[in-house]
Amino acid sequence: MKKIFKIFLGSAFILLLNSCSDFLDRPVLGTENLDTYFQNEEECLKQVAGCYQSIFWDDWWQVSVFYIGTDMATDDMWMGNTTQSQSDWIRMSHYGNPKQDGPLSNYWQYRYKGILRCNIVIAKVPNAPITNENLRKRMIAEAKFLRAFQYFELVKNFGGVPVILEMKLPEEILGINRKSTEETYAQIEQDLKDAITDLPKRSEYSSVNLGRATKGAAMGYLGKIYLYQGKFAEAEKVLKDLIDSNEYDLCTNFKDVWSIENNNSIESLFEVQYSSDISYNLGGRLPVFTGSRDDTGWSWGLPTSNLEKAFMDAGDTERLKWTIVKNGDDVPGDDTPEAKNYLITPDKHKSARINRKFYIPHNLRPTPYDANHNNLNHRLLRYADVLLMYAEAANQNGNDSEARKALKRVRDRVGLSDVTSSGKTLRDAIRLERRLELALEHQRLYDLRRWNDDNGKKALCNIMGENGTFVRYNLYESTDQYEITNQKENSNKGITFREDRDLLFPIPNTEVLLSGGSIEQNPNF
Repeated sequence: MKKIFKIFLGSAFILLLNSCSDFLDRPVLGTENLDTYFQNEEECLKQVAGCYQSIFWDDWWQVSVFYIGTDMATDDMWMGNTTQSQSDWIRMSHYGNPKQDGPLSNYWQYRYKGILRCNIVIAKVPNAPITNENLRKRMIAEAKFLRAFQYFELVKNFGGVPVILEMKLPEEILGINRKSTEETYAQIEQDLKDAITDLPKRSEYSSVNLGRATKGAAMGYLGKIYLYQGKFAEAEKVLKDLIDSNEYDLCTNFKDVWSIENNNSIESLFEVQYSSDISYNLGGRLPVFTGSRDDTGWSWGLPTSNLEKAFMDAGDTERLKWTIVKNGDDVPGDDTPEAKNYLITPDKHKSARINRKFYIPHNLRPTPYDANHNNLNHRLLRYADVLLMYAEAANQNGNDSEARKALKRVRDRVGLSDVTSSGKTLRDAIRLERRLELALEHQRLYDLRRWNDDNGKKALCNIMGENGTFVRYNLYESTDQYEITNQKENSNKGITFREDRDLLFPIPNTEVLLSGGSIEQNPNF
């Protein structure tokens, strides 16, 4: 798979689009290229590789850091960096109005650039003069899966968005409107159903194709999309079918889930494929972006003491160990001298903690380290998430025995006792399990936005805001001296949260302006 990416980057066919262009004004490939390309399997596969490359693109700033920003907007993570300007992140993480900020604008633009690449494959591969019909079907299915992924990333952050399914020139989409959230999800569902029909199972791929979209990955995302819409019966069915396929399992040890030596594990349904080859920008930067400033890191996106307390209250020492590293700890899994009594200077780091999941042991780091060459694949969907989604859907459907079985599998791995409750108590146990198992993996914000609490509000509304539990914890209850002492990031994060505004992010202001108003802003931004 990584070889395919290298071929793609060397191809003259795909032009990287200008990073400052708006999606309504992005260049489209000339007709002379499209008329002469897609003449053989290799050319078709290069374009499909371009679709994969657009998942995270080739640097940290286009897409990947936005994922960290979403966790910053929860009770699990601070902005963290207290030595540099916080202007890119303060409004997103502390609930201001980030509609003019770069991270949102970049994310929107590059998601649509990825959609364009998928649309080209879907339009051109059906008529390409190739003889391998199974490969043709697979490539189209891969593009539909990846287009669904891109639109899912947009709809869960912004609500309904413009849906473009063809290769369009800029003048052809002027005046385009947003689809409703329901219409956007309907298109995602259809793309995933089409992909499920023609994608191979993971076990049917050769090792050279490991990392490509699979039938299981498409089923997992379809289940997640059903869950996000409250379609619990549909979610339970597709996730049960996925579990019963026996294509995936949990890693034996939790420490191996995010190990750089365990990329594409039995637990992985879909992950960004990275390479440490310094000839190309095919590696990740998040280990640097979230790392300690005392260890070549940038210290953005640091765990909160509130998250640490959740682990401790649950008696969950194993996952805590492999999720949070605290100033003065010996970093687990790193036996080098640099990892002993590990330094996270409190004055430079809001919580004096870092994310262990993205940490790379010193003896496994490439040179140079502070570059796009780190080959820790980024896990986007894994089997523990599937089990917990299934447990949630089953519980919502009154099938508590099945929910407990799935929950037990996740808890058994880290030595926690069985949950024997039912109904809402079981629901709350599943929700807590998602927080602990998937901590700092960019799931928390979307869970909090979609979960309904017993008072009729979304869970996020009870955590953030002037009377939110997270805000009150930090202002009145916390005894964590690191966070209390370092007020260069204010501990009142979330106090300006508004229920009538902050269950979505704003549409980037440039998109609204350049559309001439046809793309409407989200309420109260």
